Amino acid sequence: MSTPTTLLLFLGALLFSAAGIVRSDASDHRYKEGDSVPLYANKVGPFHNPSETYRYFDLPFCVPEGVKDKKEALGEVLNGDRLVSAPYKLNFRDEKDSETYCKKKLSREEVEQFRRAVEKDYYFQMYYDDLPIWGFIGKVEKEGKSDPTEFKYFLYKHIQFEILYNNDRVIEINARMDPHSLVDVTEDKEVDAEFMYTVKWKETETPFEKRMDKYAMSSSLPHHLEIHWFSIINSCVTVLLLTGFLATILMRVLKNDFMKYAQDEEAADDQEETGWKYIHGDVFRFPKHKSLFAASLGSGTQLFTLTIFIFILSLVGVFYPYNRGALFTALVVIYALTSGIAGYTASSFYCQLEGKNWYPREIPPLPWYRSAIPQMAMAGFLPFSAIYIELYYIFASVWGHRIYTIYSILFIVFIILLIVTAFITVALTYFQLAAEDHEWWWRSFLCGGSTGLFIYAYCLYYYYARSDMSGFMQTSFFFGYMACICYGFFLMLGTVGFRAALLFVRHIYRSIKCE
Repeated sequence: MSTPTTLLLFLGALLFSAAGIVRSDASDHRYKEGDSVPLYANKVGPFHNPSETYRYFDLPFCVPEGVKDKKEALGEVLNGDRLVSAPYKLNFRDEKDSETYCKKKLSREEVEQFRRAVEKDYYFQMYYDDLPIWGFIGKVEKEGKSDPTEFKYFLYKHIQFEILYNNDRVIEINARMDPHSLVDVTEDKEVDAEFMYTVKWKETETPFEKRMDKYAMSSSLPHHLEIHWFSIINSCVTVLLLTGFLATILMRVLKNDFMKYAQDEEAADDQEETGWKYIHGDVFRFPKHKSLFAASLGSGTQLFTLTIFIFILSLVGVFYPYNRGALFTALVVIYALTSGIAGYTASSFYCQLEGKNWYPREIPPLPWYRSAIPQMAMAGFLPFSAIYIELYYIFASVWGHRIYTIYSILFIVFIILLIVTAFITVALTYFQLAAEDHEWWWRSFLCGGSTGLFIYAYCLYYYYARSDMSGFMQTSFFFGYMACICYGFFLMLGTVGFRAALLFVRHIYRSIKCE
């Protein structure tokens, strides 16, 4: 059995194993009345800085006796979850009315800590039977006041839980903070606080299998779908126009070139060759820094394979909302096990690069717009224009609190991105060869991957114009992680662009007779 076939069979097995790994956290518990249902407090942090999170009990809440850390899976650790047993007792179908779970005298330091948290819009996150719960820890009263020193800061002390159940299963949970039960933390002084909670149970006919639909529907609302479909239509129009233009131009130009070169072969042998045929002896010369080039192709191929497998898992429904850490688990496992693809691709391509004993033809002087940077700008802008609308929803999901579940639309946009990248790289490669510039290897890779640079430029726009993120920690997280992600896009799309250009170059030079 050949190596590529064996590798594909291995990746197929990997896909099914990854699906099993990321689904292993799904809860399917059944309960009897009075049974204890797991409730975990996860984290707290400023609402507008999603990467800045802390342990729930880093704030001076009442710490119950016997607090235990939940044993977390790989994906939960990578996701930054810090699950500990919560101070509330929400037993199955056991109602409570304004039950006190803690009385505490807050010191001046604790009051100040709570006030700073309320000022930054701190929220908390918990999980009840693997269902997410959110809420703000307090509120700022600003009505009729323009001077920040006159603002009032209040801490919520009464949380009201409403839980829906179907027979012996938990279906939904909602948490609401009582706006009338508050602790004033405006001044630095000791304050007595009595923390309470209320639990109400209601029966529902919603089946257990659809309990996550509530969270998925937020990204499937009609006005959101209209924007998504507008994005796809915009991208499709871009693809059709670009494809039609390139197909028409290249087919006509290449047809004329083939006819011209055929006539030249019938004419005198000493007639000087011009255009891309003139460099047929140099066009397959190995590029400079061929080790780096082969390594870049190997890494890009691995990332492309990783992306395809992630899309397959998402389309079959593995990444349902709040399957904690599922995406990170899949990314780590598949990335590790596809490393063989990077090694195989890089080593096999490196072995094909020969020609150390050639001496290259001199490249004629070219105008500035035919240099690498202007062509990279042109090559990156068109694919970016096909995806920029969808980028906002991706950013709002990754760097905000929105939920993204329309993976089918995202996959269509991804395919459009690949098509546009391949076509624009092929067109620029032809124009480069027609100008008798045979150093197309790195140029095609850089042009294909330049979309990653545009995505990083979009990061600047999103950070300053579309988000409320602030602070050194959040800023460094955002731009640092996005630099890594955009570099991955650069490698992946650069590989796509080069492969498309390589197929094109091989095709046109196979179609002519060269001495």
